[in-house]
Amino acid sequence: VQLQASGGGLVQAGGSLRLSCAASGSTFRTYAMAWLRQAPGKGREFVAAITWSSGSTYYGDSVKGRFTISRDNAKNTVYLEMNSLKPEDTAVYYCAATSYGGSLYGLSRLNEYDYWGQGTQVTVSS
Repeated sequence: VQLQASGGGLVQAGGSLRLSCAASGSTFRTYAMAWLRQAPGKGREFVAAITWSSGSTYYGDSVKGRFTISRDNAKNTVYLEMNSLKPEDTAVYYCAATSYGGSLYGLSRLNEYDYWGQGTQVTVSS
């Protein structure tokens, strides 16, 4: 499974960005997709996840109510709509895929993800 993330950039606080992640290869092996991020000097953090079949979603506490994850099964693409961006959202954003089929809460565990994209930089200026 190959993942290609795009859509990052520089935006002012309060602005919006939309990230995309195109999946290719043996995507039938995957159960869910997620966005995770890594800020400078910090570890990777779970942002949001979505299942391919039902579209069930799960969000990290820091982005609830501001970010929305969605998917287009026909295009094998997952999106992350980010609104009301804050400087603390500045990070490299990665998309990832997992074959884990357990609870939605389990999708927040970084070690469940089998495939990772290359990351896209999001910078929010104050």
